Formats: sequence, C-alpha cells, structure tokens
Amino acid sequence: MKIVYFTHSLLSCWNHGNAHFLRGLLRELALSGHDVRSMEPASSWSLANLLADHGEAGLHPFRTAYPGLKPARWSHLDQATAAVDGADLVLVHEWSPPELVAALGRLRAQGAGFTLLFHDTHHRAVSDPDAIRALDLSGYDGVLAFGAALADVYARAGWGARAFVWHEAADIRHFRPPETEGPREGLVWIGNWGDDERSAEIEEFLLKPAAAVGLPLDIYGVRYPESARATLRRYGARWRGWLANASAPEIFAGALATVHVPRRAYATVLPGIPTIRVFEALACGIPLVSAPWRDSENLFRPSQDFVFARDASECASHLARLRDDPDLRADLVANGLETIRARHSCAHRAAELLAIVSRLSAPRESAA
Repeated sequence: MKIVYFTHSLLSCWNHGNAHFLRGLLRELALSGHDVRSMEPASSWSLANLLADHGEAGLHPFRTAYPGLKPARWSHLDQATAAVDGADLVLVHEWSPPELVAALGRLRAQGAGFTLLFHDTHHRAVSDPDAIRALDLSGYDGVLAFGAALADVYARAGWGARAFVWHEAADIRHFRPPETEGPREGLVWIGNWGDDERSAEIEEFLLKPAAAVGLPLDIYGVRYPESARATLRRYGARWRGWLANASAPEIFAGALATVHVPRRAYATVLPGIPTIRVFEALACGIPLVSAPWRDSENLFRPSQDFVFARDASECASHLARLRDDPDLRADLVANGLETIRARHSCAHRAAELLAIVSRLSAPRESAA
C-alpha cells in the first residue's frame, strides 16, 4: 500500500510526544513493504522551537536513529494534497491545520480511492471541544483515538463503530534495555511542564518523594517557567532541559527508577490513557512508579509491570523499596518488558491499523 501520514512534525519531538510513536510506527510499516510517506508543514511550532533552541544539531538524534524516515515538508495546500495521488491510506493527525483537514476530506468525498482516517492523540476533544468541532471531518472514513474513553467521545458524536481505539506504543527497535548493564543511580523524569496541567502532581508524586528518600533527581523537558525551575531547585532536583526522544534510552539506562505523572485530563476525564512515556520506559527496562490513573482497558498488570502510588508518602515508600531491593527491581523490569513485547510495540499497532483499514474497506469492496 501507499500510505501517507500528515503529522504536525516527524522531525521534531520538542513538546510533541506524538512524534515518538509515529516514528516507530512508520518505520514498521515501511519494513513491512509499504510505501510510506510522511508530510508536515514547512513551519510548525515544534520544529521552530527546536531549531531556535538547538539549531540543526537538534535534529541529529532523530536522523541518526531513523535514517529511513525522511519527511517531506509542504508550504502550500496544493503541495500537500498532491502527495495523496495514488494513495491507498491517508492518516491525518489532529494537530493538522483545519484547511488541510477539510481539503483531504473533500478529496475523499469526491471519490478519491484512499481510506482517510483522522488520528486523535490529545485531550482537546474534551478540554477544548470547539477546536475539534471546527474541523470538517465529514469526508473521513473513521477516527483513530488513542484510548477507549476518547473513542467513546467520537462514538457519541456520531461516529459509532467508525471510532476505533488505537493506543500508542513503544518502538522496541530503539527503546530497549542497555546491552550491557552499567551503574544506575537516582531517579530520572522525562516530561514537559506544559500549561500547569500537572504542576501540583509533579510536586506530589515526584519532587516530594525523591527528596524524602534522598534520591538524586534529574528532570528533562521543556516549557519550564522560572517559577517551575524555582520549585525544582527548592527540592534539589536538577533540570537538564530538552532531551531528544531518540536519546531517552541511554538516559533511562543510567537511572535506578522513573516515575509516571499523567496529565490531569488523563487521570480524570479521559481515564485509561497512559502517556507514551509508560510504554517507552517499560521497553527500556527501568522500574516505574506511577501516580494514580485508571487502567480501565487492562493494558498493563499493576503491581507486576509497575507500581501505583496513591500519594506522596506511598510513592516515597515505593522508591525506597526500589532503591534497597534489587530483586524487586528485576521483577518489575522483567514483567514490564514481557507486557510491552507481547502487546504494546509499534509492530502490534501497525498490524492493528491494517486490520482497521481492512474492516473499513470490506463494505466498499462488497458494494463495488
């Protein structure tokens, strides 16, 4: 198949977590023999910020880790729409410009032969529903939502059975344990501060517990205002700035454990959706402690793959046990790897995507 994916950016992962999953997914599809092409705007906020902060050198980790992925960049709408000529499958990420979303839908409604899918990996459908309603999806064949709670939002909005659950996953070709174990110490957390969507939770489940048990804490991410950096300094945490996602495995390899702090929307109004970091951390073989979220879809085995903490005190207790009990660390690592490799790799998601496309294509073929 010729597959075209329209993303906000594949080149840049600066405050753009969806790039993590897409890189692995598109590589899997290409290795399966499909003609895979990615398209992104010539100017995107993620890439602009990355280049402003780090220049072209900021793109080196991606290009080294994914030499086969060479996204095309479009400046004009006709450049973008021309890319779908002869396509069998077109996917459009929800951060795409509304005019592009509409133009591709019109092509499909006018009889273009590709399957057209809208891919939603954010909480805007509930936190900013007007932004999603403003997108013209009338020509689309279906919606891919990265959790059942989000798929239900679309199903209730009229998509019914054409709203599919399609979780993110780990690129286990790149995210894997180190070939040779070296010394590990302290905690690491890789995540962006954002728009105060989890500032209280970061303090409760990361900063306080790390300080309470005396574990050094390194934090990587962007969009940390001075007030946030002051909070980190108060707890003795070291802010390291932006980290290319392709470099995350080597950072995880040097730490004793990590912590998952979900954004508030995924712990409340969209339960059941872990961030990409859970998949990637477990794939890298690092013990994980998680702040509360409801695994309503049974993606993992809590207490086996990772451990939940209900509050700062319980999180500190878990971290102390992980620090002092190598057998516990080894069990969590082995179990987490087992679950990722059995259920949550980009290869699994590629197969799920092709099965969804086959289901949507069957009625058209029968009618023809």
